[in-house]
Amino acid sequence: MNNLPDNYFVFNSIGIIHSPYKNKAPNQPLVNDQSEFKIILNKKYSEGLKLLNTFTYIYVIYYLDKVIRNNKMVISPPWANQQKVGIFASRSPNRPNPIGISVVKIKKIIDNIIYISGIDAFDGTPLLDVKPYIDKLDAKPDANYGWVEKEDNENHLALHLQGVPHKH
Repeated sequence: MNNLPDNYFVFNSIGIIHSPYKNKAPNQPLVNDQSEFKIILNKKYSEGLKLLNTFTYIYVIYYLDKVIRNNKMVISPPWANQQKVGIFASRSPNRPNPIGISVVKIKKIIDNIIYISGIDAFDGTPLLDVKPYIDKLDAKPDANYGWVEKEDNENHLALHLQGVPHKH
């Protein structure tokens, strides 16, 4: 007998993300971060890595298990000059479903370990999925910046979008 609501889902971690971030992580992956970042896939999924090394980039989908949720539907991103936006028009990690997604570069794959470029996830973050990033399918040349392109301080905004640490 199942007493769970119809919209209840269960996901199982398929691995763990390792990063140098213990208490604070950047808002976006830092492209040039030289620290060690890796994904350790549960060994039972190792066969699923076959030919993944033929791709340059992957999507990493993970559970934001360390985010304190407040479920506000309208937020003011700290870099957006008090602009109020809906949570779905933001990249805030504080979401109704705490799921993170990052595009990272594959450095190498050894057995069940994927060595990657910087990711904006805490050490020990549960991995939900990995998918290849495919240029012509995933890159959209007509993509825009939405409300973000209306922000005044373009240089400051660029630092946030690129995940570059800086002072406010």
